[in-house]
Amino acid sequence: MDTATPITVVIPTHNDASQLKTCLALLAAQTRPADEIIVVDNSSTDDTAAICADAGVRRMPVDLPGIPATAAAGFDAAAGAIIARLDTDSRPPADWLERIERTLAAAPPLTALTGPGVFRGGNPLALLAGRCLLQGGYFGLIGFLLGHPPVYGSNFALRREVWAGIRTVVVRDNALVHDDLDISYRLRPGMDVIYDPALKVGVSARPFTSWAAFRRRLVLSVVTFRVEFQYQSPLRRRRERSRSRQPRRQAVTPPQPWRRGPGGRG
Repeated sequence: MDTATPITVVIPTHNDASQLKTCLALLAAQTRPADEIIVVDNSSTDDTAAICADAGVRRMPVDLPGIPATAAAGFDAAAGAIIARLDTDSRPPADWLERIERTLAAAPPLTALTGPGVFRGGNPLALLAGRCLLQGGYFGLIGFLLGHPPVYGSNFALRREVWAGIRTVVVRDNALVHDDLDISYRLRPGMDVIYDPALKVGVSARPFTSWAAFRRRLVLSVVTFRVEFQYQSPLRRRRERSRSRQPRRQAVTPPQPWRRGPGGRG
């Protein structure tokens, strides 16, 4: 593209100031700077406000229960043609936004982009569990269920047109829903997700460092699947997407019945 496509980065947060500070420093060091950074602050009582002010980014205070509503509020407020999403513990490499812009610029408008996380900060068992569950469970099993790669909440971006098409149907009133899986499930036929294995970000292994944290993720997964399957059965969802990918058949004029011409000749 001749001109840069405006990019907004949305980061939902709640009392995670130290992690947020590092994430914002890495965004400031991007080879392709963000045009807008929105930190959606869900009633934090720590130093989040001061850190946002020091970094010169927009802090959007909200009083909403749960990450789904918080993240959606940030997406609604985003001005960019591309909306990128990170968590506070995400650690994007310097070319993260540059790669996002380049990939989505060459893709159709109704496209999202995602990549894997590289877990850090845990013991070897926690790191292994995180890697296996993310690659095999989330991208593998859930990707098969969806019929396309799911977006990963710590590392994804989508065109504004995608969000405009699903913003009225995503879950906002259930704090026990995984917002990234919900977004993935609500994508309409004709909307695609590109999985780029080279689009990596560092992520914290803290969800796998204790049984309580891991159990919470399992509960959220069960609740999310229950909500999504009530919205639409997975078989129906895959069938609709399969139909949308089939090329339309060209109209064919049916053969005319043979008629005997004048004088008995055809």
